Amino acid sequence: MNNGARDVFYRTRYFLLPYIIVLCGCLVIKFLYSRETIYFTVNSHYSDLADIVMPYITYAGDGITVLLIAAALAILKSYRSGFLLASSYGVSSLVAQVLKYAFDMPRPGLYFQDQLSKIHLVKDLYILKVHSFPSGHTVTAFSAGIALTYLIQEKMWGLVLFAVAVLIGYSRMYLSQHFFEDVMAGSVVGAITTVLWIAFIDRKAFINSPLWCRGLLKK
Repeated sequence: MNNGARDVFYRTRYFLLPYIIVLCGCLVIKFLYSRETIYFTVNSHYSDLADIVMPYITYAGDGITVLLIAAALAILKSYRSGFLLASSYGVSSLVAQVLKYAFDMPRPGLYFQDQLSKIHLVKDLYILKVHSFPSGHTVTAFSAGIALTYLIQEKMWGLVLFAVAVLIGYSRMYLSQHFFEDVMAGSVVGAITTVLWIAFIDRKAFINSPLWCRGLLKK
């Protein structure tokens, strides 16, 4: 059981502290350079290997991936662990979807539709056109990274989970599915909603009861 948001922040500090530093750097970049400059800078750095690998990396930010991990936690560790991960994903994704439809921003494929000949696109990859802001995959990656850091015993793994979340966010830009600010906003939504949700729900007596603290295969 936690003692609120401050306790959640402390338990996830190896994820959140480097995240805050990187986020500040990203805000500086956004302040100095335009959307177009940032997008075409990222788009100009590509390789055949990255074209193969990046779609797989971005799949790690799919909701189905998180739900499979949550199911594994519920089976092997505890129902509490699986529920915290799955519900954090659910809450953060709901917020992301509300924002997507509220802002209804175009994605790069639509925003730069008259400049597609200048853009490197991964072959056979379907490019979405609408509801760009914020990046849902990035929301999921940061939400899951924080929830897993909170749950695992060795908190230093938060550094690895942070690196994975950043890589997933970058893959969304590499694949021309999102802009830089979409990814930044997605990380903020995922981080804030997850910290607040865990601070709220993990203080409830039911989730810390003996029944919830066992798993399907772990008594």
